Amino acid sequence: QVQLVESGGGLVQAGGSLRLSCAASGRTFSGYVMGWFRQAPGKERQFVAASIWSGASTDYADSVKGRFTISRDNAKNTVYLQMNSLKPEDTAVYYCAAKNRDSSWLGVHEYDYWGQGTQVTVSS
Repeated sequence: QVQLVESGGGLVQAGGSLRLSCAASGRTFSGYVMGWFRQAPGKERQFVAASIWSGASTDYADSVKGRFTISRDNAKNTVYLQMNSLKPEDTAVYYCAAKNRDSSWLGVHEYDYWGQGTQVTVSS
């Protein structure tokens, strides 16, 4: 059974950094696309970043380009989201997701597996 478990969220001041982790288990993720999404209160879940498991290709939402970096540690079966220069508008629950379909990386409904989410709060 596939499990994605996020960690690393917390409270940080504007301008600070956090690194989120997503521990993946239950199958081999070679060839999968691993994504990060976020959902703020009262808003729809939105795409943040994604990477094919090999790391050969990545994509970012315009709002986080240059500030966030997605990476992975194959030995630990873990995907990371390094978040720098955080802003209050980055406050949300952050979710890790995985998909094996040859389809858009951006759509919430394209992903088959989801973690439980981790809260990130950025104070001004």
